[in-house]
Amino acid sequence: QVQLVESGGGLVQPGGSLRLSCAASGIIFSFNAMAWYRQAPGKERELVAHINSGGSTTNYADSVRGRFTISRDNAKNTLYLQMNSLKPEDTAVYYCYARSTWGKGTQVTVSS
Repeated sequence: QVQLVESGGGLVQPGGSLRLSCAASGIIFSFNAMAWYRQAPGKERELVAHINSGGSTTNYADSVRGRFTISRDNAKNTLYLQMNSLKPEDTAVYYCYARSTWGKGTQVTVSS
């Protein structure tokens, strides 16, 4: 059974940074592509970033490219999302995704 557990969310001021983590279990982590999604209130869930199994290829939504970095540590079965220069419009619940499985999400709020 695949389990994905996100952490690292919180309240941050505009321009600040946060690092999200997603701990995976129940899968051979290094064999699987991973992704971060987010869902803001009243909006559809959207893809934020994607990374291939080896970590060599990444893709980003236009709205976060240049500010967010997705990475992974296959030895630790952990996915990361480094978020810099945060904006109020980045406020959302952030979800980890792999193998048709979602984590429960972690809230990120960007506000002064």
